[in-house]
Amino acid sequence: MNIMLFHSVYGLRPAVQEAAERLRSAGHEVHVPDLYEGRTAGTVEEGRELKDEIGKDELLKRAILAAAPYSERGLVYAGFSLGGSIAQTLALGDEKARGLLLLHGTSDMAENTAVDELPVQLHVADPDPFESGDWLNSWYLQMQRAGADVEIYRYPGAGHLYTDPQLPDYDEAAAEQTWRTALGFLDSLADA
Repeated sequence: MNIMLFHSVYGLRPAVQEAAERLRSAGHEVHVPDLYEGRTAGTVEEGRELKDEIGKDELLKRAILAAAPYSERGLVYAGFSLGGSIAQTLALGDEKARGLLLLHGTSDMAENTAVDELPVQLHVADPDPFESGDWLNSWYLQMQRAGADVEIYRYPGAGHLYTDPQLPDYDEAAAEQTWRTALGFLDSLADA
């Protein structure tokens, strides 16, 4: 699969590159754009400041420009937290999208969003301070109404960014289960 993987609010940290290498080792082509252009954050607060300084519109513009050279071939959009939100926005707007893999984050969507059975897989902590149960229920129903084929995997007791070994949220068992499930999802897309 051809995957466009977007980083979290922390920026393009080693954990994102490690995730990309894990996906490449499984035979996927992975593109990892740096939406912060070399800057990274040490805390969530610093990350939010960077995100706000750049601005949502500029981040989306950078993401679209990064994906454009590959979208004709059909991308699987993927992302961590903020990157998941960006991946969702791009996947729902790309009629050639092959799938959407969300790690730790979702986004709202327009009422008139429609996709043709887009395969979507979400992995999220339970509970997650940024993705409440009520929000996830509403998001799931909206995605179904839009025509997506959605799977949600929740990880009790894990922290928000539980796949990043350099953060306090890290949960090794949840991270390994996430990657096993996600790789199975990507394999199923390759077979489709």
